Amino acid sequence: MAQEPDISRPLKILIIDSNDERAAVVEAGLSDYGDAQILRMGLLTDLARKVEEIQPDVIFVDVDLPDRDTLESMRNVSDAAPRPIVMFVEESEASLAEEALRAGVSAYIVDGLNAKRVKPILDVAILRFKVFQKMREELDKAKSDLASRKTIERAKGLLMEQRKMSEEDAYRLLRETAMKEGKPILEIADNLISIARLLKG
Repeated sequence: MAQEPDISRPLKILIIDSNDERAAVVEAGLSDYGDAQILRMGLLTDLARKVEEIQPDVIFVDVDLPDRDTLESMRNVSDAAPRPIVMFVEESEASLAEEALRAGVSAYIVDGLNAKRVKPILDVAILRFKVFQKMREELDKAKSDLASRKTIERAKGLLMEQRKMSEEDAYRLLRETAMKEGKPILEIADNLISIARLLKG
């Protein structure tokens, strides 16, 4: 489940950087957030488990050049619970930038670590994350709705074939059965298909 930053409470921000000077620049840039809780890790080792324990709202990652292991760590974190991730890198390649975005990174900044830029970049990353999550939820809902309609259509088809009834009557029977049993019509349709499959096989 996605973890969107809760603006009603202080942000919990995790900085991952083995370089003290770079981490200090990020912390200085986050000073505008006032009472934000800032935590720091030096290594990416076992990152998914540590993020699960800490439950940060936002993650900052500073590296010289991201490697496959770094991006895989980001992907694991995003798969477990998506949240805004900002990655600052000293140098990069086009393919790495694309992979980072696919791994769930919201903002990928090359050679641009500056205290004054940290907050604006984070604000945009959070906004981009929220927009992306909304689009993703809408897409998932559309897919779910389509799958539900297909299941109901299939159940209607079975009733029409087996009971020689019209499409309207088949749907009415599904709906009445759902109301009588106090269950969603999708569950009734799914059960009907399962029974038909069992009898057939």
